[in-house]
Amino acid sequence: MSTSKQNIYWFCQLFGWSLLILVEYLAYVLESGFDPEALYLAIANIFLGITLTHLYRLMIRRWNWVRLPFFQLVPRVLLSVLVLAMIMTLVNIPIDRRLFPQYFIEEPWPTIGYLLTWGKNMLAWVLSYTAYHYVEENRNAEIERILLKTSIRETEAKVLRSQLNPHFVFNALNSIRALVYENPTKAQQGITQLSNLLRNSLLADRRKTVELREEIKTVEDYLALEKVRYEDRLTSRIELDSRTLFWQVPPMMLQTLVENAIKHGVSTAVGGGFVEVQSTIVADKLHIIIRNTGVLGDKEASGGFGLANTAQRLELLYGPEATFHIFQEEDNPFEGPVVCAEICIPTQSEGMFRRREEAAKLKN
Repeated sequence: MSTSKQNIYWFCQLFGWSLLILVEYLAYVLESGFDPEALYLAIANIFLGITLTHLYRLMIRRWNWVRLPFFQLVPRVLLSVLVLAMIMTLVNIPIDRRLFPQYFIEEPWPTIGYLLTWGKNMLAWVLSYTAYHYVEENRNAEIERILLKTSIRETEAKVLRSQLNPHFVFNALNSIRALVYENPTKAQQGITQLSNLLRNSLLADRRKTVELREEIKTVEDYLALEKVRYEDRLTSRIELDSRTLFWQVPPMMLQTLVENAIKHGVSTAVGGGFVEVQSTIVADKLHIIIRNTGVLGDKEASGGFGLANTAQRLELLYGPEATFHIFQEEDNPFEGPVVCAEICIPTQSEGMFRRREEAAKLKN
């Protein structure tokens, strides 16, 4: 419990019990006059009430009653109220019988009255304290679940990003190797482009998202390397809406999809083919479309790790509002068979990136 909550707790204890007992004492003074022994008894009851209820507090915290299901908590609370009321009654009756014998003529009704009176007071205190901590415990448990879920999601996303690192390296090295003796200048350019890819791949482990324009530069470097490999069999087009350049996207995601497009589409076509990347904003959502020559078969077989990875990363980062679809377009006589992959990313300001910080603030 924080210091501020401790101070509030003790203030409520002292003020509440003092107000309750002194109101009853003042009523007695107005009826019977001042009696120092009655005042001492009132002060003793204040400290006894604080002591008993504080012991109840320590007990429920030690045994974690507030974490119990509601129907298991209720009987424990009622039994505690009865025990507390009985203790107050057993302490007060012998003293009151000596100080106020006129109230004990008709037994056992005074005893029952004591139990009801102290039971009512204890029930009010116990219910207030237990209900507050029951609600707070459930709130903290929910925050812990959010923190745990967010932590798991971030860990999963990091694992997915790390699995991408070696995905493209071998094909790029093969493309550069073919140029070392034939065209050293292009080989140098290829090495520069590959270093850019590797650097971005390493940074992908440290960043959840990057700007779309940065991701497109990675795609352009990759396409330039593949252009060396496929020469005239590969053409590429990139058309971006200027409004989308600064949107945040998962790093290396588009590069992986473009690589799949070439590996499972362009490379298998007899005359080669094309890869096209487009971006636009529709209904305040970022839409990215990757089109390529090819025939969509078994998604698991043809898309491999890239398709499942893309869907998981989008869901982990943005939730269910982010979508990924891949489908076969209708035959076009000018382009031939075309496979289309479409990514939809919701508005970033309402995304998932601040949930951990907000949950931590709530807990504090």
